Amino acid sequence: MTQSLVVGVDAGATSTRVAVHALDGTRVGYARAGAGNPTAHGLGKAVASLGEALTAALPPGGGQRVVASMVGMAGDVAEMVPELARLWAAHGIARGPRYEGDLTIAYAAGSAEPDGSLLLSGTGAGAARIVGYELAQTADAMGWLLGDVGSGFWIGREAAKAVVEAMDRGLPVSSLLPGAPAEPSGPRRAPGGEGLLLTLVGRHFLGAERPATPRAAGARIVRLAQADHMRLAALAALVSQAAEAGDPLAVKIAHEAADHLVATLRRVHVSGPVVLAGSVLTSDGPVREAVLELLSGDTVSTARDAAGAAAWLSARPLLPSSEARALHPAFTAGA
Repeated sequence: MTQSLVVGVDAGATSTRVAVHALDGTRVGYARAGAGNPTAHGLGKAVASLGEALTAALPPGGGQRVVASMVGMAGDVAEMVPELARLWAAHGIARGPRYEGDLTIAYAAGSAEPDGSLLLSGTGAGAARIVGYELAQTADAMGWLLGDVGSGFWIGREAAKAVVEAMDRGLPVSSLLPGAPAEPSGPRRAPGGEGLLLTLVGRHFLGAERPATPRAAGARIVRLAQADHMRLAALAALVSQAAEAGDPLAVKIAHEAADHLVATLRRVHVSGPVVLAGSVLTSDGPVREAVLELLSGDTVSTARDAAGAAAWLSARPLLPSSEARALHPAFTAGA
C-alpha cells in the first residue's frame, strides 16, 4: 500500500532542513541546504535553498504522496507564499505548504503539549506563549540592534564591550595577542581563569596584529565589529569557554544573559512546559546551566529537530490526538 507523506521545513538564517515522514512517524527523507530565510538573504537564495533541500529529501515519486506540509520561517514575507506554491507544484505536490513562524515550530520541537512556552536564544533571542499549538504572545525577538537580550549576539557584544573598555583604560596590548597563553593552565594565566576572555576576544579580532597602543587595539576591534556585526555573535562560544574555565568576567556575562532570558520568559509564561531552543540554550554551557537553575520549579524540555516538528504539526490534524502525541518523538528525533 502506498504511504501518505508529510513534509516539514525549518528555513533558518544559516541553513535549511527538510524532513519527510510517513504518517506513522517513519522518516523517509531528510536533507540540508543553505540559508532559507528571505529576510536575511533575499527571496532568490531562500527559494533556491528550499528547492535544493526538498529535491534531496523527497523519495522518487514522493511528491504525489504528500498530503500535508509546513514551512517554519522567521518573519512574515508575503512574497514567499506564491514562490512556495510554485516550488511545491514543481515537485508534484498538489497543495502548497502551510507557512508558520519559527517560534511555533521551535516549541513543537520540544513538546507535544498544546499549551506552553518557548524560550529561545541563538543568534537572536525571545520568548513565546503557545496556545493550542499556535502563537499567542511574543516577548523580545526584536532583532540584534535594539533587542534580543541574552542572545548569542548580545553575549558576544558584552564581551567585546568589556575588552574595548579595558583597552580604553590602558590594559596592555600583550594581554590580547598570541603571546599570551590561551589555556587557563598556562603559566601567565591568573588563578581561576581570570583574563582568559580578554585574550580569546582579542585573538578573535586581532589575530597576529599588534597595535601600538591599547587604545589603538580597542579602536581596531570597534572598526572590525562595525564592519561585520555578526562577528560579535561568534564570541558567545568564547564566553562559554572562558566561563567554564572560571573567568569572572565571562561568568558574570553568562549569568546576566540567563537573568535577562528568564525575565523575558516570565513576561509570557502562564502554564505548561517551557521549551528551550536555540544554540545557546540547547548546548551544554554556563548560560543553559544558569537558565535551568532559575527554572528549577518549572517543567523544562529541550527542542530537538525543528524540521521534524514542522512535519509533525502538519501530520497532527490527520491523526487521532492520542496517536499524534505518541508519535511526537519519532518525528522530532532528528536526522
